[in-house]
Amino acid sequence: MIRADVNERSPLRVLEGTIGGGVAAGELGVVLARPGVGKTAFLVQIGLDVALRERRVLHVSVDGSVDDVRTWYDELFVDLASGVGLEDRPAAQVVLERHRMIQTFETSAFTSSRLSAVLDMLSQHAAFTPEVLLVDGLPWTTSTPATIEAFKEVAARHGCALWASARSTRDEGPGEDGSLPAPLSALEDALDVVVYLNPGKNHIDLRLLRDHDSIAPQATPLALHPDTMLLVDHRETGDFVAARISRDRYTLFSGGAPGAEATFGEYAESFDLNEVNYTFEGHNPARTRGLTELGERKLRQGDVSLSYVAKRMNRTFTTSPTFRRVLQSIWHQINGAQQVIVVGLIKEDGTVKGGTGWGAELARVWNKPLWVFDQDKEQWFRWNSLEEKWVPSRTPRLIAANFAGTGTRFLTDAGRSAIADVFEATFPS
Repeated sequence: MIRADVNERSPLRVLEGTIGGGVAAGELGVVLARPGVGKTAFLVQIGLDVALRERRVLHVSVDGSVDDVRTWYDELFVDLASGVGLEDRPAAQVVLERHRMIQTFETSAFTSSRLSAVLDMLSQHAAFTPEVLLVDGLPWTTSTPATIEAFKEVAARHGCALWASARSTRDEGPGEDGSLPAPLSALEDALDVVVYLNPGKNHIDLRLLRDHDSIAPQATPLALHPDTMLLVDHRETGDFVAARISRDRYTLFSGGAPGAEATFGEYAESFDLNEVNYTFEGHNPARTRGLTELGERKLRQGDVSLSYVAKRMNRTFTTSPTFRRVLQSIWHQINGAQQVIVVGLIKEDGTVKGGTGWGAELARVWNKPLWVFDQDKEQWFRWNSLEEKWVPSRTPRLIAANFAGTGTRFLTDAGRSAIADVFEATFPS
């Protein structure tokens, strides 16, 4: 069902070959990194890899929330699917949902016996027996060798391979000889595999600190993208070349109106991206770069019943010819884009305020990746099409060559900063 190349950029593809088949049932693999380097993203990539191969995975977050974990999976799935041009995303998302469970614990309640009880419950009442168990936030500082062995015994009894994250500090990373920092150093006899995420200037190198009986640190042929933990190739030139779209392939589709659209255009130009601003006779856009005038025939391609728009948006609109043309031009913006980013306000009914909210509605109808920055809440939200709801999101990056940038004319300082963040997150200096 799922294209094989969806998984080709997972770090597990090369790592499993490097460590002789990976982490077996009852064994423990640890991903070690400083805060913010990508431990959670690495575990999520393992979870995606497992689930999209139609194997079951249980993701445990200690002192986290289910929504936060889902957001990680949803956003990294979009990155993965976009990177390989996955055509049937809804089918892949269904496979992911069917093969992944998420469980959260408070630190004080997370014990091997409680974990075993959850695994028993899932097996008996949900017919869900995971092959891989991911633990993000295992309390290493209060763990003993016996504690870790107890978790491994639970994994072995339930036939699970176990992966966990561990935090190092800037001053207490692994030694050049591969020696582990505290508190892992006191537990190393219980650790089967330890990988270290070592941040470079533009990528993450992966060091293998423990490989079962071998304790000599090894270089691996892995370089990972710092945001997604997906494989990238920097070996041919020695420089980091992300598995990303080159700048000359990006095109912003917009209407060039004052406010959000003009600001999207300003940043697109400053980052040397292409720009298409749709206009029509009698319209006076603020942006003239990439101006494309739509004639009557082209405008009619985006024609839609105002009663349908009113029903979708739960409000009434003016019937003026100019407004109809605005809606028609918005149709062209969204039709040409594979990703839609809006700045405005999400109303209680889930629609986006204003006429440009029609762009967000079209993106939902056409199941295109959609983000909205809510200026009142000063928070990014992403549309979860499976659950049909808005979920909090990190700043989106540009994940498609053709993207739409639209939104309110009444742009706040927070809204302008949010737009800037999108471009800066996509093209870090």
